[in-house]
Amino acid sequence: MAKIRVVITDDHALVRAGLRALLTAQPDLEVVGEASDGVVVVDLCRRLAPDVVLMDLTMPGRGGISAIQDLRETCPAAKILVVTMHEDETFARQALLAGAAGYVLKKSLATELINAIRAVHRGQRPIGATLAAALAAPERSATPLPPGTKVLDSLTPREREVVVCVALGHTNLEIAERLHISDRTVETHRKNITAKLGLRTRADLVRFALEYKLIGA
Repeated sequence: MAKIRVVITDDHALVRAGLRALLTAQPDLEVVGEASDGVVVVDLCRRLAPDVVLMDLTMPGRGGISAIQDLRETCPAAKILVVTMHEDETFARQALLAGAAGYVLKKSLATELINAIRAVHRGQRPIGATLAAALAAPERSATPLPPGTKVLDSLTPREREVVVCVALGHTNLEIAERLHISDRTVETHRKNITAKLGLRTRADLVRFALEYKLIGA
């Protein structure tokens, strides 16, 4: 029986190496290529025509959402399985609307990922139970995003960094450590961001960051 041909997309070399080791240990899976961003993977898939593409979402330069949209056009036979740290349903919804066949969290067990690869190859749609329930529920009435680029220009460079960190799921303490500022300063930045954007929830900030290309998804 022919093996399932897989391309791995992730900007972290160690993650790619770990996934390659995991997949090549399976008798029915074959890793045929690796890509570090959304530009490389589209070109790679044109040449290799894989069965399944493992896709990270947030990568430097062109991110996963944009790459998924392109792959649906250029390599429609390839099944795209998102493998990401993002548990927020906003990311999952965006990825599935773009054309992803499934969505798996990086914290999942190795067996879950292996089974998800086989499932998308069979035409199934593997999504974690918690996310599936959230996606099945009626979409919450979202706060309208502020229009135009002026609102983006109203944010200071530091406030933009904080928006990105919040959208990526970091806590105030983690943001403080990453940006080398106090957690009280982080809280001040968040209050200023709320006042300028009128967006109070992390889901709203995720939508804002995606819309204005602050994160490469």
